[in-house]
Amino acid sequence: MKTYKLTAFEANGEKLLDEAFQAENDDAAKSLGEKLLSEKNLLEKTHRCTSPSGKLLLFHS
Repeated sequence: MKTYKLTAFEANGEKLLDEAFQAENDDAAKSLGEKLLSEKNLLEKTHRCTSPSGKLLLFHS
């Protein structure tokens, strides 16, 4: 399992979510990241999910 980082922000830069989570691979992490954002009603906020190697898996501005 690898550790991925999910963050979400308000337009003014306020951090709404800063969470690390575990997933087996990038595809699983992308799905889990979208699920977490949806559960917290943050899909429409600026967000990003990055892999342990720094790869950007999800991004919305």
